[in-house]
Amino acid sequence: MTILVRPSVASDLPAITAIYAHAVTHGTASFELAPPDAAEMARRRDALLDGDYPYLVAERDGEILGYAYAGPYRPRPAYRSTVEDSIYVAPSAQRLGVGRQLLIRLIEESEARDFRLMVAVIGDEESHGSIGLHASLGFEPVGVLSGIGYKHGRWLSTVLMQKRLGRGMEEPPTRPIP
Repeated sequence: MTILVRPSVASDLPAITAIYAHAVTHGTASFELAPPDAAEMARRRDALLDGDYPYLVAERDGEILGYAYAGPYRPRPAYRSTVEDSIYVAPSAQRLGVGRQLLIRLIEESEARDFRLMVAVIGDEESHGSIGLHASLGFEPVGVLSGIGYKHGRWLSTVLMQKRLGRGMEEPPTRPIP
């Protein structure tokens, strides 16, 4: 199975919106309770691209299988060199390596932009696939926020993992203050 990972374009938004809607409605990767509409998803994507954050899709034979992006970990300027990753894979494409390919490319793209640390905020301690994927690519566990969210009739914890990127903390950041 040949999968192409590439920068997203506006025409990918219907598929991105559908993949995210499924994740919000049925999963715990996102703590949103209602899926945003296409206009909101476009606004979010544009904001990330305007901030020079990578936003990628995985496609096979013209079908979008998943998407991933890096965004600001926190809005304060001192965090400008740290990104949080987000990866969503269509239900039909899960467990086929799509998430791995997206995360590998997302790490590369983030390093190329001189981000120094990537944080994974994984919804639900039961997300063994996401935890394992991140660990296999060098993310280290740094903590668990127990019972931080309530969704699907239960309390959910968040697993925090991090990975140093590029030059890490060896030098001061080069990214401009937003």
